[in-house]
Amino acid sequence: MRVKQLLQLIPDGQLEMLGAESKVDYQVKKLTGKSVFQLILLSMINNERASLRVMESVFHSMQFRLVSGTEGVETKYNSIRDRIATINPDYFEKIFLFLFEHFNKLLKEEHSIIRYDSTMVAVSSRLVEWGMKVGVKNKGSGIDKVQLKYTMATKGSLPCHVEIFDDQQSLSEDKTIPFAIFNDKHSKNNIVVFDRGVQKRKTFKKLLDTSRLFVTRINTDVRYHSIRELSFDSSDINSSVSVQAHLIVQLQDAKSKRIKTHFRLIKATIKESGEVIYFLTNITDLSPYEIAAIYKQRWDIEPFFKFLKQHLNLTHLVSRNINGIRVMIYMTLILAILLIVYKKLNKISGYKIAKLRFTLELDEEVMKQVAIQCGGDPDKIKKLFNDP
Repeated sequence: MRVKQLLQLIPDGQLEMLGAESKVDYQVKKLTGKSVFQLILLSMINNERASLRVMESVFHSMQFRLVSGTEGVETKYNSIRDRIATINPDYFEKIFLFLFEHFNKLLKEEHSIIRYDSTMVAVSSRLVEWGMKVGVKNKGSGIDKVQLKYTMATKGSLPCHVEIFDDQQSLSEDKTIPFAIFNDKHSKNNIVVFDRGVQKRKTFKKLLDTSRLFVTRINTDVRYHSIRELSFDSSDINSSVSVQAHLIVQLQDAKSKRIKTHFRLIKATIKESGEVIYFLTNITDLSPYEIAAIYKQRWDIEPFFKFLKQHLNLTHLVSRNINGIRVMIYMTLILAILLIVYKKLNKISGYKIAKLRFTLELDEEVMKQVAIQCGGDPDKIKKLFNDP
């Protein structure tokens, strides 16, 4: 799939409709929601770090004026900063969800599991009044660092949900991952997978009560009451674990009080290391080895976080205002979806090359439009372009 085809899936009409729904342009004439979306997207595609100064330069570029139709309009970086800090982030969330729904179907990943995990971004405490304190970085400089947490979900290969946390209590995954799961509409009809940072019994009970199917890992010192032992096939040569026991249990809290719901507890060992590992689930119709295989897929979210940090510069905060941070995380995930889809459909092996080819194709489309507007015919030099 060509870049032009991808971007045609975000037509001006769709952007304007979503803008009307979110009232993003209420009392605004110059930096409209659509133009801010296009500005941030182009700035992130063409630059390693999309700063406000970069966005100011991009705004006055031929490429942006051609794409956005903002010929003759001027703006400064501080106006862009203020607009990002106050614009309705729901507009960008709607674009993100619109693209996810479309490409989730296109890639035939509607029935994929949903993985939940968190990643942290550090910033100097001198720059912000919020953040989680998790120690001191660069002790020689005496600069304290605070953290911002993004708890995200990926369904199949694409991101489908994100929550932002900046308070000290949200250091605990027992707070942030359940919050993300229960706020994510996609979690209702798919298997959700998360790590053992979630331990609260009331969370497991709520997952069961709300008919959400889950698979997680739980500590091996977990307190439980065994209801009965289930039979299972004793081996699976293709699995990285060896199942030792398969139980129906009631979990117990710190005071040994039983939670009056039943779960499956699967005890296994990792074949390579011999480490003991416990899985907990409320899924009843899959074998222990299938449950273990589902949990193993959770690790696919780790390369996704690495991609966001290395290639989309997640660790750089363009805005330190929480509203602006919401805008930028949705724009980061929008670009992530476009690049992942472009990479998969064009069978490109690495993200770096996918982003480079995406950028080059976009430049070619701009050159074609310039030729057309000057009365030329791009087809006369078609051999110079990478069109199939």
